[in-house]
Amino acid sequence: MTGPTVKLLVFDGLADWEPAFALCAINRSGRFKIATVGFSREPVMSMGGLRLTPDAVISDVEPAGTAIFIMPGGDMWEQQSNPEVVKLLDRLEAANVPIAAICAATLEVARAGLTRKRRHTSNSLRYLRTAVPEYRDDKLYVDDLAVSDGGLITASGLGAIEFGREIMRQLGIHSEEDIASWFGMFKHGVIPAKWAPN
Repeated sequence: MTGPTVKLLVFDGLADWEPAFALCAINRSGRFKIATVGFSREPVMSMGGLRLTPDAVISDVEPAGTAIFIMPGGDMWEQQSNPEVVKLLDRLEAANVPIAAICAATLEVARAGLTRKRRHTSNSLRYLRTAVPEYRDDKLYVDDLAVSDGGLITASGLGAIEFGREIMRQLGIHSEEDIASWFGMFKHGVIPAKWAPN
C-alpha cells in the first residue's frame, strides 16, 4: 500500500513491548505502512530478544510521508543524548509531524526542547530533572501515564496501553467510542458486547 508511514526507531536494547499495543492497532487498521528506522541498517536486538533489521536509517527519514515518529524506551536514552536524533526531532517538529516517546525516550524529547511549550509526562518529574539537568519545564509536567499536547505524545514506561490510546487518537484510527472500548478491554479486561464472541 502507499500512503503515510508510521516510523518506529529501533536500536539495541529497545523496550519492545512499549509500542506494541500501538503498532498492532495501526497495522490492523490497514491505513498506514510501518517502517523501522535504525542508526544503521545492521540488525538490532530488543530487550525482549527480538532481532530486528531496520528498513531505513535516521538520515533517510523525511517529514513528508511520515505519519508519526515513535520512540520506545531503552537504557540507551539514560546514557547520553544522540545528536542525530535531536536533529531529526527538530526537522519533524518544524514540519508538524507528530512525535511519540515513552519511558526513557522522553528524556531525548526533553533534551531536544520539545517539552518547553507542551504538557508532557515521563517516568516521574524527578526522573526528568535528574537525567536532563537543563530541563526547566516543571510547570508543564503532568503526573499521568500518557499525555498528548500539540503533536507530542509522552508516556511513562508503565503506560504502554495509554501510549497506544494516544497514538490511535493522534492518527484518527478509530472513533472515540471504539478507542474507549479498546482501552477498557486491554486495560481493564472488559470485553465490549459488540466484540464478544457469540
